[in-house]
Amino acid sequence: MEPNVEIRRLLDVMPASGRMMTKIVIKPEQAKVIDASFPLPWNRERPIYINFDLWCRLTKPQRDLLLLRTVSALTGVKWFKPDIYQGVAIAGLLGAFVESAQADAVGVVVAGGLTTLAVLRIWRTNRSQQTELNADKAAIRVAQRRGYSEVEAAQHLLSAIEAVAKIEGRSGLDFTELIRSQNLRAIAGLSSVGVPEDFDR
Repeated sequence: MEPNVEIRRLLDVMPASGRMMTKIVIKPEQAKVIDASFPLPWNRERPIYINFDLWCRLTKPQRDLLLLRTVSALTGVKWFKPDIYQGVAIAGLLGAFVESAQADAVGVVVAGGLTTLAVLRIWRTNRSQQTELNADKAAIRVAQRRGYSEVEAAQHLLSAIEAVAKIEGRSGLDFTELIRSQNLRAIAGLSSVGVPEDFDR
């Protein structure tokens, strides 16, 4: 597989938001097939690292769905969106500035603590099991615009999760992958048991 040719193909598969926010990086030394760091608020670019020696062992539909899923996970992280926790974080920061200007140490500590709690809640929300499931669903929706049916997309993503574990030499799936696999089986019609919408809240 010629990495640059595959990268061009993958860019065509990506949604426009993925092309704007992410960048595919060739990383032959990594042990994972595909990897991406959790995007922090100050990171403008969200790199996706692919080991093409391992990547080529997947089928084309598996590669498509795995890439779309990774892109959906990265673009789905929202640090700045209007909700209660962002509001609390901003209020806490403003309060900390006001209290520090007034040299009120207790006020600074309280405002700083409020900001920290809000930021931790935003972090947890972006790293939750539900966010992982939402990334799978978003990838399936994009795949449907690329010619896959919902059932086909879910099946290919499910098989990709299992194939990646084998390629990477892991003995089995981790907890998050097991939850995702069960949800994908339900979407693909392979199981009548899905995952509740709010199971991790």
